[in-house]
Amino acid sequence: MVTENEGESPGAIAIILAIMQDFPQVILSAMSPDQITILLILLGTIALFVWGRFRHDLVAATALLACVLFGLVPGREAFEGFGHPAVITVACVLILSRALQVTGAVDVITDRLLPKGASAWVSTSALVILAAILSAFMNNVGALALLMPVAVQMAQRHKLPPGQVLMPLAFGSILGGMTTLIGTPPNLIVSGFRADAGLGSFTMFDFTPVGLAVAVVGVAFTLIAGRWLVPVRQRSDLEDFDIGNYLSEARVQADSKSVGVRLAEAERRIDETGAQVVGLIRNEERIHSPHGNLKLRAADILIIEAEPKALMSALNQLDIRLEEDKPGAPVPAEPGDDKPALAARQDDKDKTEKGKGGDQDQGHTDSKRSRDDDEMALLEVVVMPMSSIIGRSARSLRLRSQHGINLLAVSRQGRRTTARLRNLQLRPGDVLLTQGPRESLGEFAVNHGCVPLAERALRIPRARQALIAGLVMLAAVVGAAFGLLPAAITFAAGVVVIAATRVIPPRKIYDAIDWPVIVLLGALIPVAGAMATTGTADLLAGLMLEHASFGSTVMALALMLVITMTLSDFMNNAATAAVMCPIAISAAGVLGVSADPFLMAVAVGASCAFLTPIGHQNNTLILGPGGFHFGDYWRLGLPLEVLVVLVGVPMILLVWPL
Repeated sequence: MVTENEGESPGAIAIILAIMQDFPQVILSAMSPDQITILLILLGTIALFVWGRFRHDLVAATALLACVLFGLVPGREAFEGFGHPAVITVACVLILSRALQVTGAVDVITDRLLPKGASAWVSTSALVILAAILSAFMNNVGALALLMPVAVQMAQRHKLPPGQVLMPLAFGSILGGMTTLIGTPPNLIVSGFRADAGLGSFTMFDFTPVGLAVAVVGVAFTLIAGRWLVPVRQRSDLEDFDIGNYLSEARVQADSKSVGVRLAEAERRIDETGAQVVGLIRNEERIHSPHGNLKLRAADILIIEAEPKALMSALNQLDIRLEEDKPGAPVPAEPGDDKPALAARQDDKDKTEKGKGGDQDQGHTDSKRSRDDDEMALLEVVVMPMSSIIGRSARSLRLRSQHGINLLAVSRQGRRTTARLRNLQLRPGDVLLTQGPRESLGEFAVNHGCVPLAERALRIPRARQALIAGLVMLAAVVGAAFGLLPAAITFAAGVVVIAATRVIPPRKIYDAIDWPVIVLLGALIPVAGAMATTGTADLLAGLMLEHASFGSTVMALALMLVITMTLSDFMNNAATAAVMCPIAISAAGVLGVSADPFLMAVAVGASCAFLTPIGHQNNTLILGPGGFHFGDYWRLGLPLEVLVVLVGVPMILLVWPL
């Protein structure tokens, strides 16, 4: 008997290998040239999304142009996606969300609803639940950005690592976004594809029964299990919020008492502060391991690793000053800049003289620096995923000459950088230590997509306009919910009111729009349409049903959710929804069932990206401040995604029967 089994195994294995070898040929033989082309474009697009080397909007635009060049999308229809109702609604919701932020309306809600003297778990729970509720009616990235400083303050107060609060907060804001039509772009995209299929759009609260059930269970699990599953990446007894030591540069001035001092003696002076010298730059040449007998010279630049407070103490001990830019160096013009400028010299001893008119060319900047010392402040800010400063350096941004701000140090998940500080290209999640007038620091953070990591005073600069912003958002939501007008029209009308009442000045309206997301959506919608018109979506759906779901409708629905969720963990969630919607509609058609359950599975799956820091902008936003590593998210995210499937599939079948 054993001999027979052993004799049959090679034959079975050979058959399986033959099938696997012939499978691509069988597939390709059944595909038309157009189907093969769009599939290759789609696979290349997904690969570039996952790789992350290029911006998502550029990848999507390239995919669209490829479709046009190969005749898959008619040239006259190439840019029709930018007029799609989903794209218009996303842009309008972003503007209305910004109005809620800048007027202080959300700050009022936060101040009144969050408990003041509760325990750590109760405080964290209240914050996460508030984030989920806010995310249902405003952009969830904006909701997280508003609440992050509160989370950091809360962690400090309860002596918790910031990540213990930040990860539940980020996940809660993601879960809350799936509960309404406007909570997250994937829901709007799914609704748009449903309308294009002739089934009508989803209404404001069609997503609520399934989304709310998943959100409630997910938030509860996150709050309960987060204590043990969120990695602890920072000591909880630090007084200051710390994401790892900063790597800073400090210049030895000609009149410094450190001139002529041996490096070993300088290191001994700062030993008690906890700072250490990790390198030296002399004559533009870096010395990574300078010898202790080396004597310091004027214009030497010491590379110091330290926490912010230790850094200040070390600078005082050595009588040296922080170096943000090379004094007097010409700064090259950036694309879009009117003209180059010269970096201004910063010397505390000259502030008063400059403020009195010593340098006419730097009058605006010098007037800021002539303020009293108590108006100067240090502020940590984290770079948001779509910040305008990503890929740029302090030198190209001209932080000092144009904004009166010094970039003192950069922390990147605790890793040292090899580039000079002034030339370091900034990345999403970087935490910057900035110095300057409080007003200038705040303006820079708001205007350039950075989130302050410090307690902020309650902002109600214009109570009347805060009320207008809240009422306009409420009216738009009600109008869309009751179907008085299409969602795109109601929210566009809200934007008009916001501009007319100058809640947001008209010239700043467009600054509130996340343009890379708009370009991404506008470019991918025609690409997704090409998948449907070429029959590729039908082909992929048939293959999935035949070879993976074994003809089971419920299995096919669960598989649709899992595939969408997996893609969303590694590529933009809006892109995931645009790619999967045509396949979902085709799968429903092949099975002869309603498309609504499959579209709802795509909506839930595209919103639930918890395994990586790149799947959702909110995950990226907490990467630096939480001190997290790439592999830290799955510990809480994997069981959460399993829970989403276990709750989501039955709820979809209950609310949206096949």
